[in-house]
Amino acid sequence: MKPLNAMRIGGVEVLPLIEGGKGISISNGISSGNWAAAGGIGTFSAVNADSYDAQGRAIPQTYRGRTRRERHEELIAFAIQGGITQAKRAFELAGGIGRIHANILWEMGAAERVIIGVLEGAKGLINGVTCGAGMPYRLSEIASRFGVHYYPIVSSARAFNALWKRAYHKVADLLGGVVYEDPWLAGGHNGLSNSEDPGKPEAPFPRVLSLRKLMREFGLDQTPIIMAGGVWWLEEWEDWIDNPDLGPVAFQFGTRPLLTKESPIGEGWKQRLLKLKPGDVFLNHFSPTGFYSSAVNNGFLHELKARSERQVAYVNEPIGEHVAPFGVGPRKRIVYLTPADLEHAQGWEAAGFTEALRTPDSTLIFVTPEKAVEIREDQVACMGCLSACRFSNWSDHAPEYSTGKKADPRSFCIQKTLQTIGHQSSSADTVENNLMFSGANAFRFATDPFYSNGFIPTVKQLVERILTGR
Repeated sequence: MKPLNAMRIGGVEVLPLIEGGKGISISNGISSGNWAAAGGIGTFSAVNADSYDAQGRAIPQTYRGRTRRERHEELIAFAIQGGITQAKRAFELAGGIGRIHANILWEMGAAERVIIGVLEGAKGLINGVTCGAGMPYRLSEIASRFGVHYYPIVSSARAFNALWKRAYHKVADLLGGVVYEDPWLAGGHNGLSNSEDPGKPEAPFPRVLSLRKLMREFGLDQTPIIMAGGVWWLEEWEDWIDNPDLGPVAFQFGTRPLLTKESPIGEGWKQRLLKLKPGDVFLNHFSPTGFYSSAVNNGFLHELKARSERQVAYVNEPIGEHVAPFGVGPRKRIVYLTPADLEHAQGWEAAGFTEALRTPDSTLIFVTPEKAVEIREDQVACMGCLSACRFSNWSDHAPEYSTGKKADPRSFCIQKTLQTIGHQSSSADTVENNLMFSGANAFRFATDPFYSNGFIPTVKQLVERILTGR
């Protein structure tokens, strides 16, 4: 394989190897600090990051506010303190080697307030801010305020074009790189547009080449493009290294760093990764963000899929084929189904799915009484972790603090499930019954000889292995 030389990123020479900034508690100060100490760029997640008590134990993020807005303010305070805590840990572990980045999601609740609070409280500790999940137009303005580099995550040249023309051209000197995240292969939330088919992946090379051609029009010839999503062995990307058409390219690893000694995920999660098979990672559309996301197809996703399959359309007055009356809720208020759908509904009720819940699309889904209670309790307990949530109908925009739509019971509380798997994933049951984000290549843990006999490397060993091409 071609030698992978150091590259100037964010104003310094580093290995062009970047730790992906995985969500709640999954990329933290320990994992990112060790990645930076190995000579690359470590990225901790500033999405509701953990703080610790005097004994070093993670402080549970327990919400006591009576209203959503009160709980939202608690969430912001947790997130800022946690981000500062992780930045300090990463900085100390890195020891001045490599770079430390913070990762945020633009569509998380109060994203601007959180990252500003973290940067204010961790001055001089964070070298760059990586941001995706939305169109972060104000990212460059925030970076300029604190003198840090910024790294937008995009999945197309068109998205970067919009960001550049609206805002980024004003702060061109701090644009440290552009992360191209493959919307079919990356783990977590993906940037598939309405014109792209989730079932028909496109090769990344022409899409990245299109991005580079656009960047050259803006004078960004030497600004690195960071390839993210689907990167496993660098020898498979050898044609990208020192390719004059692509210009400087760095590589981001999100999935492989999950399986390291320093990774904060529990033993149950790590063992599940070692046993995945092709097809076990599922690109789905259940997220309350409205984005597609990539996750392990476990019991959690099975239940969501089954929930949506037990679904029929209804109308409030008889019209067309919708003439069969059906009683909904404790008062059995009448809606109208087609005769065929009435048979489906009666069959589901006979099987124990006796609770019919209305969706924003004038449909009913059928769940057990226990699941109906869980859904309602989770919706009521919302703390506004997203800028807009289709599950609870929260919006962090005043004055209504609502999306204006009916809460959607086909989705789920993402804060609850990610906090659970992030902190309790030593249990196989927790791993099976919570959202487990993963890149599409996670099944390769089981066949990559580096992980033979259940071997779990340190971050340093992983970076050294990656540098060999494998």
